[in-house]
Amino acid sequence: MTVEAGPVEFAPYGEYESDCPARLAVDLFSNSWLMVIAYTLRDGPLRPVELRRTIGGISQKMLTQTLRRMERMGLLEHRRFAEAPPRVEYGLTSAGRDLLVPIFALGEWADRHGDSVRAALYGEPEE
Repeated sequence: MTVEAGPVEFAPYGEYESDCPARLAVDLFSNSWLMVIAYTLRDGPLRPVELRRTIGGISQKMLTQTLRRMERMGLLEHRRFAEAPPRVEYGLTSAGRDLLVPIFALGEWADRHGDSVRAALYGEPEE
């Protein structure tokens, strides 16, 4: 997926204002699990156990905290099914699906430049 984007002009905000949209975006991307969960849900809703199995390396506590945070932010919704045992699925909202655009763009950047950045950081030869 190729994304062509230019700079966005935001309304004037004071330095480091908490309600600045750019600061929100940085906050979203600073939480690595949030991006991983959004990416994992790109093809549709999943149950928490499926999310944890697919992602790997995330604790149940961190998964639950991140899912709750994403729900509060309006990035995902959960559906409860009236079954025994109870079943819950999480899926992306419209805002969550829109968040996939910069996630895919960042993935493309990492694919193109990851080796050179890694080599610069760790003195590894580029492949």
